[in-house]
Amino acid sequence: MNATPVRRPWLGLVVILAPVLLVAMDGSVLFLVMPELTTQLRPTADQSLWILDVYGFAVGSLLVAFGSIGDRYGRLKLLMAGAALFGVSSAGAALAQTPEQLIVLRALMGIAGATLLPSALAVLSELFPDARQRSRAIGIFAAAFAAGFAIGPVVAGQLLDRFWWGSVFLINLPVVAVFLGLAPFLLREVRAVRPGTVDELSVLTSAVGLLLTVYAVKRIAAGGFAVTPAFLGTAGLLTLTWFVRRQRRLEYPLIDVTLFRDRVFSLAIVTGLVPLAAWSATAYLAGIHLQSVLGLPVRQAALLAVPGAVVLTITCIITPAVVARIGIRSALVACHGFVAVGLLLLLFLDADGGIGWYVASTVIAGIGYGISFSVVADTAVAAVPAERGGSAAAIAETSNELGNALGIALLGSLAAAVFRLQGPGVANTLTETVQAGISVTEAKAAFVLGLHLTVLVIALVHGGLAVLSARWIRPQVS
Repeated sequence: MNATPVRRPWLGLVVILAPVLLVAMDGSVLFLVMPELTTQLRPTADQSLWILDVYGFAVGSLLVAFGSIGDRYGRLKLLMAGAALFGVSSAGAALAQTPEQLIVLRALMGIAGATLLPSALAVLSELFPDARQRSRAIGIFAAAFAAGFAIGPVVAGQLLDRFWWGSVFLINLPVVAVFLGLAPFLLREVRAVRPGTVDELSVLTSAVGLLLTVYAVKRIAAGGFAVTPAFLGTAGLLTLTWFVRRQRRLEYPLIDVTLFRDRVFSLAIVTGLVPLAAWSATAYLAGIHLQSVLGLPVRQAALLAVPGAVVLTITCIITPAVVARIGIRSALVACHGFVAVGLLLLLFLDADGGIGWYVASTVIAGIGYGISFSVVADTAVAAVPAERGGSAAAIAETSNELGNALGIALLGSLAAAVFRLQGPGVANTLTETVQAGISVTEAKAAFVLGLHLTVLVIALVHGGLAVLSARWIRPQVS
């Protein structure tokens, strides 16, 4: 065998990792950018939350649908089209002049991202027919995805220290250009023979239900109870309920909800969602605390996130070997335990300091996040019959993206509601209040209170999940 076919799979893996890193980074890249972005574009409180999480919602709500479309029409074609759209929408986002424009362009980036993840994983599997090499490649894939989430704020901080906020999107362009140039030569088309068609109504109702529900939560958190958002929220919940009922009746559902009858599978999916929700919400809120409460420059705030990012990435890489020795039960208990303890350390943040506690929190919680990234998909697939493994893997991927979006949407809204109720009433966000220069001390105290309450809620959830992991999973080595 000559060198070229030997090298092709690994060169192809390197090429595939480029869009994977971009999709993951763009889920977190704005966390440290928001104070500066708020100063320039002046979004409202709920517009700020939409700017942050509309990307994750677009990715999460369309992952399964684009997985099916790629199977039917070709994964490589979808991958190339998605990368091109990602590049174009990134350029548009960098040049956005209004909050509304940025929200729309972030949504387009999310749609593109939804085409990239499932297609990249399918093309990767084609590159490595050997099971052992494929397992190693998927581990690298997962580590790259985790690293992208972790280093997003760090990269953004370094760019923002030198350029304007739009530069965090422009860095996508050269990566996309290299991918589009090399992918046709190193990657092959992949199609899967699977029955049925994509149920367009399921795609529509899942996306609409999520968006209406989250919109209502944001509006009520930012402005208090009102009839219109309450009505839309109710409509969203009813739409999601109808979506679930429809999946049970379809011969080829978009999401196989019957898989959730298995406790281990359900716990795996929750472990994919909740840690990502915790990570995204606390990274966002802590970024504001470091800059707007403590007054740190963005570059310094970004560097403080490096230790946690390194620990998260290393944990993601070594977890499979550790799980082989201690078993999935112990791994999931450790996952939720480390996240809970790490989050509780954020209770020591106050209006005057807490930098050391923040770094310690990211390191300890980073171990839990790394475990989550590594074990969720394998646990979900192992919990169901082999012929349903594809559906299980798709749901696992979706749980990660929805967790990233829901963390900011729901937990961010909880913090926003506390600020609205306890703050000075000068503006709906801390950044706007600081800019106004009125009742700044009171506003900082209200923000810290919201941060503490949010952290306490999600830490208690993780503690409960650690208990469920110990009770629901048999103590055996997987």
